[in-house]
Amino acid sequence: MISGVNIKNEIIKNENHLFKSFLPESINNFHFQKIKKFKKFQTVIIIGMGGSILGSKAIYSFLKHKIKKKFIFIDNLDQGFLKKIHKEENLSKTLFLLISKSGNTSETIINSSYFKSFLKKSNVIVISENKNNILSKFARKKNFVFFKHNHNIGGRYSIFSEAGMVPAYLMGLNLKKFKKKLPEFLENRKILSNSIKNLSNINKKKIKVLIFFNYIPELNDFLFWCQQLLAESLGKNNKGFIPVVSNSPKDHHSLLQLYLDGPRDKIFYVFSSKNYKKLKLNCDFFGKEMEYLKGKSYQDVILSQKNAFLEVLKKKKIPFREIKVKKFDENTLRELLLLFIFETIALGKIMKVNPFDQPAVEKVKILTKKFLNSKKTSKENF
Repeated sequence: MISGVNIKNEIIKNENHLFKSFLPESINNFHFQKIKKFKKFQTVIIIGMGGSILGSKAIYSFLKHKIKKKFIFIDNLDQGFLKKIHKEENLSKTLFLLISKSGNTSETIINSSYFKSFLKKSNVIVISENKNNILSKFARKKNFVFFKHNHNIGGRYSIFSEAGMVPAYLMGLNLKKFKKKLPEFLENRKILSNSIKNLSNINKKKIKVLIFFNYIPELNDFLFWCQQLLAESLGKNNKGFIPVVSNSPKDHHSLLQLYLDGPRDKIFYVFSSKNYKKLKLNCDFFGKEMEYLKGKSYQDVILSQKNAFLEVLKKKKIPFREIKVKKFDENTLRELLLLFIFETIALGKIMKVNPFDQPAVEKVKILTKKFLNSKKTSKENF
């Protein structure tokens, strides 16, 4: 019988480094004194891929109302975006944070190279494994500030380690709030038991698609973090399901028909919040037909749409789970992050797959390098 306690023990036993990253005292290992001088920068560019950057992006989006600096995230090979940054930003007064667990991520190195003339000892921080890799050698050669990425913590689980906490520190956030009561969460048997029950039901129903149906714009990047966490951890041995981030109510007008009348292979995680300042509607301009909106706010409309959606899901007996966000603070984000980390590991246990490796991804990386090393053109290869 799988239980929350079993999963907690599994984390401590087999992924002790991951569990230690949850502990409040782990903040003391980050040596923030050596980057205190970098807090003066008002613009920060973070360059990374996947788990190396999605966590900090989720933190920034969810807590942007508390952050007074500008953060730019480069997590794709997008030439137009790079040119736009070069044109619009004062790069000589910008802090660059380069993150790659392996230190050899080609996209991170390529994007960093684009800004090579602006990378100085005074404005660069590098985070990677302390091995004989490209980024760590580059940092040593240039005498850049370097943070060691824990070899035993995978990128997608690294949000409470240096990869997530160094950016959060530069954002001016309270790191103690991120770490507060993390171990106690894993002692909450009620929460963990409910999670295991929900996850077991998902596994039994042979769900193929998990839809993150999101009514909270600030949560979008967190859900993309979840998407990678679930997809990369569980998509193995012909098992797993596709996690889809769906923005609502926009997708009421594009995907809802498929969701409600298409294949019954989905479960919906519905995210909403009442904690918004009410921006009142004023539709009198359009005549009496819009009187039903008198005295209403944007949030009234969104919550009504969400409640209508849930009502239809109930009538059609489509499985769903509702998650309501009460506050936009470090405490809420901490609990959401840890909940999905725990549930991903638990699902791996239930599905009998290893949630910590990614063998298929490595195959693509090897072939990509092979094609680039070939004397033939890309067109000839394909």
